[in-house]
Amino acid sequence: MVARGLRALRGALRAAAAAGRRFSTRPARAPAMDYQDAIRTLNTLQTNASYLEQVKRERGDPRAQLEAMRGFLERSGLKVEDLDRLNIIHVTGTKGKGSACAFTECILRSYGLKTGFYSSPHLVQVRERIRINGQPISKELFSKYFWLVYNRLEETKDPEHASMPAYFRFLTIMAFHVFLQEKVDLAVVEVGIGGAYDCTNIIRAPVVCGISSLGIDHTSILGDTMEKIAWQKGGIFKPGVPAFTVMQPERPLEVLRDRAQERECPLYLCPELDAFEGDHRALELGLAGAHQRSNAALALQLARTWLQRRGCRGLGELKEVPPGVELAGRPVPLAPAFQPTDAMLQGLRDTEWLGRTQVLPRGPVTWYLDGAHTTSSVQACVRWFRQAALNQDKPHDGSEVRVLLFNATGDRDTAALLKLLVPCHFDYAVFCPNFTEVSVANNADQQNFNVTLENALTRCLENQRTWTRLLEEKGGQDPWLPAPLRTGGLLQPTPPRGTLLLVPPAPRPLNSPSLVFPCLAQALRWVAQGRDPRLAAPAATGAHPHPVASSGAVLLREAAAVRVLVTGSLHLVGGVLRLLNPTLSQ
Repeated sequence: MVARGLRALRGALRAAAAAGRRFSTRPARAPAMDYQDAIRTLNTLQTNASYLEQVKRERGDPRAQLEAMRGFLERSGLKVEDLDRLNIIHVTGTKGKGSACAFTECILRSYGLKTGFYSSPHLVQVRERIRINGQPISKELFSKYFWLVYNRLEETKDPEHASMPAYFRFLTIMAFHVFLQEKVDLAVVEVGIGGAYDCTNIIRAPVVCGISSLGIDHTSILGDTMEKIAWQKGGIFKPGVPAFTVMQPERPLEVLRDRAQERECPLYLCPELDAFEGDHRALELGLAGAHQRSNAALALQLARTWLQRRGCRGLGELKEVPPGVELAGRPVPLAPAFQPTDAMLQGLRDTEWLGRTQVLPRGPVTWYLDGAHTTSSVQACVRWFRQAALNQDKPHDGSEVRVLLFNATGDRDTAALLKLLVPCHFDYAVFCPNFTEVSVANNADQQNFNVTLENALTRCLENQRTWTRLLEEKGGQDPWLPAPLRTGGLLQPTPPRGTLLLVPPAPRPLNSPSLVFPCLAQALRWVAQGRDPRLAAPAATGAHPHPVASSGAVLLREAAAVRVLVTGSLHLVGGVLRLLNPTLSQ
């Protein structure tokens, strides 16, 4: 049914893409042009045919991936030993590893150190992945180092080394070049996926390692149990290098302990953030949400250990661990808490990390952005959203509309994620791909050659059906829920002119709580209804005639408050940020 419906939409999609294209006749300035050329060339590594063949060969022997990475690094002009000079903090985990890295980097920057920070994915521009002193490197620097690395790899091709590294491998190598040549004092390096066989694990002598909260994600690569995932994450442990982790379930924590012992790595469990808070005063964190407290606790231990191992003094007096507490019921010893220094407090307070528990108030419309994409992180997102929305002043007339904007990618169980979002009592759920426009030809930073629009729309339509089913199951229990939509028949394509909106036919369309759009720009314009100054109002001509769209538009225009939760994918959040804050693209 979905395939037949999508075939009917192809003409409309092509028409919308053509209508949305705009070509500039103004000549681009050289740095910007060089940057876009670099990004377009980088994007070709997403679908490098020889790399795909290489992955097939390496799949049976993951160690070959690290050997290949060492080869690429050497061809670029660096040796693994060169990375020792970067004084690296290496961090992995399933949830919160990026936030823990952001806290750690900001703390150490508060000490006056020149920091490097490598993370993934990017939200708006790829240069966000490589930061110096908390800021993405400039387009000029990105272009300089991109072509330096790319040309060296091209020049060293031979029959035995004919391939180029894939997208993430290339950026990892490039980040190492940037940090070494720009002479950072330290580099915070976030693992891409897993740990043991991740390409960042060519790092042989970090100063300290960290593992944030574990969960189920990337099961096709890492395994389908927490224990298997813990084994992969523990692969970053190095002999004699201290490592810290946060509270984990018992069995995965035991796996981490065993991995640490076999690799002769001293592993410690971080105490809760409460242990660092004196005089009954809560530490002020730059990132909202109760789940950020464990990330902040991990960051404090990582930063203090780095400073201590690099010979810094005056790091705050260690607190005594009460007798019997250290190993009571724990397979891993508890690290002592300490009194955070003023610089540490400032770092925690000043930390910014876009797209994670981020609130953007825009008059009557408030956007709540969180890139949660696992069951446990979506649970944390729901807790944060409900509390954040409750803390807002309620409209006097009570007219508040709640909207969910959702997408998910990869092999994630979207039904499990959506089920967790039902209790938020959304009036509408909007599903759309991560593309900002139907055509992203003019936006190289957002291009993903591994996902087609048709595949992405199919996923959105499946998510819509799942949401409808969840509401049907819940409909008899919750009086707040509108009568569920019962789908049946083919999807009806919209006219090729104007907004493209997909809705299944239904006998009771006015009660339909879900809509599908082909791109973020159209979805956001419908949600905001011209009430967000950064977004144009939906086009009056060619608007979809379906009652769900028109009745919803009336409610959204008249509501005293519109609260929109954007979640399910960091790429989705990045696309929304690009549209809501165009300066991020400059």
